[in-house]
Amino acid sequence: MQITLTTKRQATFPAEVCEAMRLKPGARLEILPGSGPDEWLIRPFRIRGDRLAPLQGRLRRGEGSFDIRTFRDAPKDYAALRD
Repeated sequence: MQITLTTKRQATFPAEVCEAMRLKPGARLEILPGSGPDEWLIRPFRIRGDRLAPLQGRLRRGEGSFDIRTFRDAPKDYAALRD
Protein backbone atom coordinates (compact mmCIF):
# COMPACT_ATOMS: atom_id res chain seq x y z
CA MET A 1 0.00 0.00 0.00
CA GLN A 2 1.31 3.45 -0.84
CA ILE A 3 0.22 6.98 -0.02
CA THR A 4 1.28 10.20 -1.74
CA LEU A 5 2.67 13.24 0.04
CA THR A 6 1.32 16.57 -1.24
CA THR A 7 3.36 19.73 -1.75
CA LYS A 8 2.17 20.82 1.71
CA ARG A 9 3.57 17.56 3.17
CA GLN A 10 0.10 16.21 3.84
CA ALA A 11 -0.98 12.62 3.33
CA THR A 12 -4.35 10.90 3.07
CA PHE A 13 -4.58 7.46 4.60
CA PRO A 14 -6.85 4.86 3.00
CA ALA A 15 -10.17 4.27 4.75
CA GLU A 16 -9.25 0.70 5.65
CA VAL A 17 -6.15 1.92 7.52
CA CYS A 18 -8.15 4.54 9.43
CA GLU A 19 -10.81 1.99 10.33
CA ALA A 20 -8.22 -0.56 11.47
CA MET A 21 -6.52 2.07 13.64
CA ARG A 22 -9.90 3.43 14.82
CA LEU A 23 -9.01 6.96 13.64
CA LYS A 24 -11.57 9.73 13.34
CA PRO A 25 -11.19 13.22 11.87
CA GLY A 26 -8.92 15.26 14.11
CA ALA A 27 -7.18 12.18 15.53
CA ARG A 28 -3.54 12.64 16.47
CA LEU A 29 -0.81 10.28 15.35
CA GLU A 30 2.51 9.56 16.99
CA ILE A 31 5.55 8.93 14.75
CA LEU A 32 8.47 7.05 16.29
CA PRO A 33 11.78 5.79 14.86
CA GLY A 34 11.67 2.14 13.80
CA SER A 35 14.32 -0.54 14.00
CA GLY A 36 16.11 0.50 10.80
CA PRO A 37 17.46 3.83 9.55
CA ASP A 38 14.60 4.31 7.07
CA GLU A 39 11.84 2.80 9.21
CA TRP A 40 9.21 4.69 11.17
CA LEU A 41 6.34 3.55 13.36
CA ILE A 42 3.06 5.45 13.03
CA ARG A 43 0.47 4.81 15.71
CA PRO A 44 -2.53 6.61 17.23
CA PHE A 45 -1.58 8.98 20.03
CA ARG A 46 -3.39 7.89 23.16
CA ILE A 47 -3.28 9.51 26.57
CA ARG A 48 -1.77 7.06 29.01
CA GLY A 49 -4.02 6.58 32.02
CA ASP A 50 -1.10 5.75 34.30
CA ARG A 51 0.32 9.24 33.73
CA LEU A 52 -2.95 10.75 34.96
CA ALA A 53 -2.93 8.74 38.20
CA PRO A 54 -1.27 11.51 40.25
CA LEU A 55 -4.24 13.77 39.43
CA GLN A 56 -6.79 11.27 40.65
CA GLY A 57 -8.72 12.68 43.56
CA ARG A 58 -7.41 16.23 43.03
CA LEU A 59 -9.91 17.27 40.39
CA ARG A 60 -13.56 17.37 41.33
CA ARG A 61 -16.06 16.96 38.54
CA GLY A 62 -18.96 19.41 38.48
CA GLU A 63 -18.07 21.20 41.72
CA GLY A 64 -16.57 24.29 40.15
CA SER A 65 -13.18 23.63 41.68
CA PHE A 66 -11.39 25.60 38.95
CA ASP A 67 -12.38 29.11 37.93
CA ILE A 68 -10.67 30.14 34.69
CA ARG A 69 -11.37 33.85 35.25
CA THR A 70 -9.70 33.80 38.67
CA PHE A 71 -6.74 31.94 37.20
CA ARG A 72 -6.34 34.41 34.34
CA ASP A 73 -6.61 37.47 36.61
CA ALA A 74 -4.26 36.21 39.32
CA PRO A 75 -0.69 37.57 39.24
CA LYS A 76 1.86 34.98 38.17
CA ASP A 77 5.56 34.56 38.83
CA TYR A 78 6.59 33.29 35.38
CA ALA A 79 10.25 33.02 36.35
CA ALA A 80 9.36 30.51 39.06
CA LEU A 81 7.40 28.42 36.55
CA ARG A 82 10.37 27.87 34.25
CA ASP A 83 12.48 24.72 34.43
